[in-house]
Amino acid sequence: MNSKVFLVLRILLGLFVLVFGLNKFIEFLPAPEGMSEDAMTYFGALVNSKTMVLVAILEIVAGLALILNKFGALLALILMSVSVNAVLFHAVLDPGNIAGALVLLALNITVIIGYKDKYRALLS
Repeated sequence: MNSKVFLVLRILLGLFVLVFGLNKFIEFLPAPEGMSEDAMTYFGALVNSKTMVLVAILEIVAGLALILNKFGALLALILMSVSVNAVLFHAVLDPGNIAGALVLLALNITVIIGYKDKYRALLS
C-alpha cells in the first residue's frame, strides 16, 4: 500500500475513533435517531454496566496511537473487536444507523492490511 495513502487512512481512522471515544464522555454529537426499543435496551445495559466507558477509553487510546503512529499496529488489532461488535449491533438491532459502523470496519481492515508487515512474526 502506498505510504501516503496509508498515512491518510491511519490518521482518518485515528480521528474517527478519537472523536467517537471523546463523544462518549463529552456528548457533543447528537444521539442517533430511530433506534429500536431492543437497541436502546441493549445500549442502556452497556452504559449502565460501564462497558461503554471501557470502549471509550480504548477508542481514545487507539485514536491517539494511530494518529501518533505509536503502537498503532497493536491498537488496530484490538480496535477490530470494537469494529466488528459495532457492525453486529447495528446489523441486528439498528440497521438504519449501520453506515458509520461499516465505515469504521472498512477503515480498520484497511489499516490492518497496511500494517501487515508488523504481523509477520506473529503469524509465522
